[in-house]
Amino acid sequence: MPIDETLAGYSNLAFKSAFVIYVLALGLLIAQYASVQTRKAEARELVTVGGGAGPGVPGKVAPPPRRARAEQFGNMAFAVLIVGIVLHVASIVLRGFATHRFPLGNMYEFVTMACAAALVVGLGFLYEQKFRAIWVFLIAPVLVLMFLAGQVLYAEAAPVVPALKSFWLPIHVTVVSVGSGIFLLSGVASLLFLYRLRQPEGQESDSPLGKIARRLPDARALDRLAYKTTIIGFPLFGAGVILGAIWAEAAWGRFWGWDPKETCSFIAWVLYAAYLHARATSGWRDTKAAWINVAGFVAMLFNLFIINIVISGLHSYAGLN
Repeated sequence: MPIDETLAGYSNLAFKSAFVIYVLALGLLIAQYASVQTRKAEARELVTVGGGAGPGVPGKVAPPPRRARAEQFGNMAFAVLIVGIVLHVASIVLRGFATHRFPLGNMYEFVTMACAAALVVGLGFLYEQKFRAIWVFLIAPVLVLMFLAGQVLYAEAAPVVPALKSFWLPIHVTVVSVGSGIFLLSGVASLLFLYRLRQPEGQESDSPLGKIARRLPDARALDRLAYKTTIIGFPLFGAGVILGAIWAEAAWGRFWGWDPKETCSFIAWVLYAAYLHARATSGWRDTKAAWINVAGFVAMLFNLFIINIVISGLHSYAGLN
């Protein structure tokens, strides 16, 4: 069937609009981040408000002006973010209708799907007020990946190459891309956990790095977030690897051939298995486990960009086209 150029154009427009809206959401989140007060500063401001009873409301304390402003920025950012995610998902759906296939046939589409998965999962885990500050550090890498997808990895809407014309495409690649998006959130949480450990709660310095740290959740909460998201992403990614092996047997007559992409995917899977094991092992569950989680995410990025673009293999058709 011919490509529907109109829907393809709408898909590209939705993608670009989502990118712009994410930039706006990031700006609002940064404004919220800069407006958040520490507990001591809030206590001083409450005293300044004057014993705090609101007019005609005995016993109720008016919120400090900066905290109220921060909440306004946060609420606006969250509303804007929802619009961006809707447009992001719409760009994926429209791409599929335009090409009359599942929209995961090249790196542009894969990265777009993984970024959407990271943000959708983020909505599920970062809805509490104490986690709102993490959105700044999640949206920033998503914007970098989307910029690379739109400017470097972009491929015109077109049918997939013959090697990808299989019912395994929507099953295998969807599972892997969603798992990759979840690992993005997990990796960000572990990096923030390692950073937070350098600035223990209540002992943060007045340096710019210390001020950033005191606006983050405590280290334990960040560690739990990394663990919970990896618990979800690990079986998904593992299922994707197994489904890929089944597809390889149907397409190439063997389940496993140590192709560069297969090898790197297996290494990433082993690293995440090591993280989960280390997370449950005394003496490893803190910084050592977190560094293993970060190494797993680096392996995922290496697999996505270096293996697909630089190293030639049986999966080379999944690169730029």
